[in-house]
This record gives sequence, structure tokens and C-alpha cells, in this order.
Amino acid sequence: MAVKIRLARRGRKKAATYDIVVADARAPRDGRFIEKLGTYNPQTNPATINYDADRAFYWMMTGAQPTDTVRAMLSYRGVLYRRHLQLGVDKGAITQEVADQRFSAWKDEKDAKIEGKRTGLVDAKATAKKAAFDAETKVKEARAEAQRQKAAALLAANAPAPAAEEATEAPAEEATEAAAE
Repeated sequence: MAVKIRLARRGRKKAATYDIVVADARAPRDGRFIEKLGTYNPQTNPATINYDADRAFYWMMTGAQPTDTVRAMLSYRGVLYRRHLQLGVDKGAITQEVADQRFSAWKDEKDAKIEGKRTGLVDAKATAKKAAFDAETKVKEARAEAQRQKAAALLAANAPAPAAEEATEAPAEEATEAAAE
């Protein structure tokens, strides 16, 4: 019996989530399975992968073949690297302690990288939101200034013209009289 580690679709239309399952290769995609290893949600950024790493490792060691997508997920989370190290231990190339040290060092580095991506996405989102708010404020201020200038122009156009002329002529006449004296 050929055993596969693959995804079984769940969720509603255009909002899929998947179960990571171990199933007979002949079984339907969403049909009968041997064991459920975890879940995968591609809707989040970064995608959420929750699974039992020990059971996935067990099935990989017993010969279960992952599909391409599941292989990528298992590689991303370190199951394939752990299998690689365990095969080295079985062949006698390295000891179990060395393999465990290498895997834990890799796992710490990978977790830090994933957390860095998460915080980077949050920071980028906050920065983009602040930039959008600043741009919107700038546009709002420009519109308000344009409205002020338009209102001032309307007031100047609607102001009584003779009163404005008398006011400008009176100081001019006083200036000429003062100059004559």
C-alpha cells in the first residue's frame, strides 16, 4: 500500500484551510485517511502550519511520500532536515547528540527568521498606514487652503468698489498735501 502525506481541503469557498493527513494514495483527496497530522491555513501571512512534528517524522521514516506542497511545508518546518540527520545517525556518520545539536541550532535560527518576518510585516503595515494618513492629511490641508483662497477671492470680488477707491484715494491725497506743506 502506497502511503502519502497530503492535504485534505476544508473550509468554505475562497477561504480554504487544509488538514495535513496520512492517507492511502488510492483514497480520494477529501476521503478516508489513516491519521490527521495537523492543519495548514494559507489565508494568513505568513501561512499558519500546525502539525505534530514527531508523527510527521515517524511517517517520513517509515516511507510515506509527501506531495510537493506538503514536502515544501515539512522542509520549511524542519522535518526533512531532521530525517536527513537521522539517516546520518543510522549510517554511523554522526552521533545522535551531534544530530540533535545541529537540529536545535537550525530550529532556533529558523524560528528567529519566521518571527523576524512576522514583526517586519507588522512594522511595514504600521508604516504604510502612517504614510497613508500623512498623505491624506496633506491633501486635506491643501484642499482647505484652496477653499480659503477661493473665499478670499470671492470676498475681494464682492466688496464695494467705490469704498475701496475712496479708501485708497484719501491716503494718497493726504500724502500729497503733506508733501506740499
